[in-house]
Amino acid sequence: MQVYADNAATTKPSRTALDAMLPCFEQFYGNPSSLHHVGQAAAEVLLQARQDMADCLGCEAREIYFTSGGSEADNQALRSAAWAGARKGKKHIVSTAFEHHAVLHTLEQLKEEGFTVTLLDVHETGRITPEEVEAAIQPDTCLVSVMYANNEIGTIEPIAEIGAVCRKHGVPFHTDAVQAAGHVPIHVREQNIDMLSLSGHKFHGPRGVGALYVRKGIPLRSLICGGAQERGRRAGTENLPAIVGMAAALKEACAALPEHTAYLTGLRDKLIEGLRTIPHSILNGERTRRLPGNVHFCFEGIEGESLLLLLDAKGICASSGSACTSGSLDPSHVLLAIGRPHEIAHGSLRLSLSAENTPEEIDYLIETIPQVVAYLRSMSPVWRDLQEGRRSYVIQ
Repeated sequence: MQVYADNAATTKPSRTALDAMLPCFEQFYGNPSSLHHVGQAAAEVLLQARQDMADCLGCEAREIYFTSGGSEADNQALRSAAWAGARKGKKHIVSTAFEHHAVLHTLEQLKEEGFTVTLLDVHETGRITPEEVEAAIQPDTCLVSVMYANNEIGTIEPIAEIGAVCRKHGVPFHTDAVQAAGHVPIHVREQNIDMLSLSGHKFHGPRGVGALYVRKGIPLRSLICGGAQERGRRAGTENLPAIVGMAAALKEACAALPEHTAYLTGLRDKLIEGLRTIPHSILNGERTRRLPGNVHFCFEGIEGESLLLLLDAKGICASSGSACTSGSLDPSHVLLAIGRPHEIAHGSLRLSLSAENTPEEIDYLIETIPQVVAYLRSMSPVWRDLQEGRRSYVIQ
């Protein structure tokens, strides 16, 4: 059996997205900035895609800016807030220790440019509280950036409440919603969100395209110099096929959200219960307040890379964490942030499901993963030491 359980890394483009894209190659091929009728036909398609995205997020079309993906959107949001804050003498930023590297690496660069950064602890469940955010805000805070849902362990943060705290103190609030968009309900107005990043390929749209929501009145600085596209905030001819495909995918995902959430939650919970029977294993992240399709475990006494290779040989596609850091030998910074020791963090497995996964596939995962874990442990000198009492178990 073949099981694709790595949807947090990327999703298969939906038929709806592909069908929406095709006319942009054959019929609406013009440059949306051109004044002739071919260009203006493309501009109308672009405007409709922007409106569809805005409808899904609860904002106005003019508050949507298209980017090359979530990383660019994160970079632009953080750098724009930093630039605006520095002009007012405010150079302090609040974020969390387990953000995506698109945020963390940008914050490191900003620190080199004279900004100070407070990274909040996320505790064992991966959740922070609005009270912790409020306590971290200073008179010179120019931005709070907290991801909507973690890309590895799936924990969903109290975004509306954090946004309310930021609004109370007059501090712009950005959330990286790359893993959340299309998977949980989002309404930027009701949730007090000032800036939000998303990426099309996380909800069955194409790769290489994303969007940044920016509330009217929030300054936005361009990262790319050139033409006047995206109202002067993002130069470069718009990637119309990808934009249209992303908008179609998000619209489809939001329409099916209640149905898919119920279905995926059932699959997720069954899988969690099945894997919890593996001795000396632990679920990472919140038990229930997590993404509907996210399951993330650590297994003591094994290496995650070996686990992934053996699972792949059995037809199972999974990951040990973020696909953006899959070439790194370092343990996940997310798992370290929630308090997992290095040796435990190395033995992690992330299974991320979509509505295309079936109950039969979940049964196969529950049957196969314990077998592979047991096989790896049978060859592990670390596991032998644990069993013979020369080491103490970390996971009881």
